[in-house]
Amino acid sequence: MATPNLDHPTLELVKKQFPGVKFLASEFRGQTSLVVPVPQFHNVMAFLRDDGACAYNFLSDVTGVDYLNYPAAQPGGARFAVVYSLISHKHDRRLFVRALLTPSLDTSGIDEDPALHVASVCDLWPGAEWPEREVFDMFGIRFDGHPDLRRILTWESYPAHPLRKDYPLRGRGEREQFQVVGRDSA
Repeated sequence: MATPNLDHPTLELVKKQFPGVKFLASEFRGQTSLVVPVPQFHNVMAFLRDDGACAYNFLSDVTGVDYLNYPAAQPGGARFAVVYSLISHKHDRRLFVRALLTPSLDTSGIDEDPALHVASVCDLWPGAEWPEREVFDMFGIRFDGHPDLRRILTWESYPAHPLRKDYPLRGRGEREQFQVVGRDSA
């Protein structure tokens, strides 16, 4: 097994800026990931954008991950992650920043789980607005401070979050409730 190459220059800058925070870092196929604790998440993201030695000026993507039944346990028993893909054009670098979340309620329902909250980065990268809404809609993770956090792919009263791994593949009867509209009635 190859030893991970964790010499990404940004990692040392983040450790120096936030000396009391415990970070986790990993590397897979040349891509570096930084796991940031949820309470410090927004401050670290602001540092990554604003510090000249980091200069992550472009938010490429925001996605969610459900680690249910994942072969390797996640730190702290986390079930969900929100992953931000950042790019620094100035330094020609890419960094994946993850926030790990552990639900405190049964995650199969629509109920808001107080443990599934992370700070929004829409104030730092306005382009995060729609991807964060998609993660909210599909996984039920809420983004504190988001300017317009509502569903984007399903309707407001949709009874679940479809990309959670405990959601049935055939749904929960949502299709059977649709009224069939034919050509004559449209």
